[in-house]
Amino acid sequence: MQRRRASPPPAALLLLCLGALLPPLPPPAAAEQPPEPPAQPPEPPAGAARELPPGGRLAAAAARAALHYRNSRAGSPAALRALRQVRKATLKSIPGVGHKYYLQFTTEDYRSRQNIGNCLATVFYQKKKSPPAVTISCVDTKDEKQIQEEDNKFYQKIKQQTKPIIANDIPDSYGNIEPALEPVWALAVVGSSYIMWEKSTENLSYSMAQVKSVKQWIRKDDSTEFDYTVLLHEMPTQEMISCHMRVIWLPGHPLKVKYFCASENQWFEEASGMESGSAAGILHEKEKNF
Repeated sequence: MQRRRASPPPAALLLLCLGALLPPLPPPAAAEQPPEPPAQPPEPPAGAARELPPGGRLAAAAARAALHYRNSRAGSPAALRALRQVRKATLKSIPGVGHKYYLQFTTEDYRSRQNIGNCLATVFYQKKKSPPAVTISCVDTKDEKQIQEEDNKFYQKIKQQTKPIIANDIPDSYGNIEPALEPVWALAVVGSSYIMWEKSTENLSYSMAQVKSVKQWIRKDDSTEFDYTVLLHEMPTQEMISCHMRVIWLPGHPLKVKYFCASENQWFEEASGMESGSAAGILHEKEKNF
């Protein structure tokens, strides 16, 4: 005798019918994941140029290198400029060679800090060459005659000294410079500009912090000659680099600078007629009177 299958109870039958009519439940929510960081912009193709933030470190370092080059080539305490603000910066990568910066920036007088005009510059950091190659053009608020007059005032103050100038700590711990030492300090900035340009790299830039010591040498000709020990502020490392330099200066003539810094063991001399932005003409020598 065939057995009959038992029918499900009415309550269970109702649940089965409702399950067939209702939509399926969504899968359990996955654990929340932190948002992905925004994708970095792709590097520009080789040889292409890209804009840099004008307030960035790389743009400021390249602008300072350009001004160090200009200040050392001018060889004039009255024509010293400092960086005020970078307005525009473009970087071009040259494969296998280096990086070239195109810059627009404003400058100020090194002593008075007054705005003295704009500059256009290119700074080329080459992988296998140093220092950076620089071309720079600035609008001059001072005419050539005014610069010559101010330089002659500096020169006469130095020449009128009855005894050789010997001094320490310019400026002093309060930031003050004795008026009689201003020409000596300004000349140290000019000479240091040559060192700072030559030591500049794409990642390191410099400013002169202080003249630790200075001694004047009495010469029989018209030139002035000084031995300096200067402290250079290296950025972004914040280190202080001690350099000894000898500067020979006569208004209207190329500045002559010999120097060595704490980490170096050779003297370097700037020769007149050096090619723009190159290391040509740098001579390594020692002199018996150093």
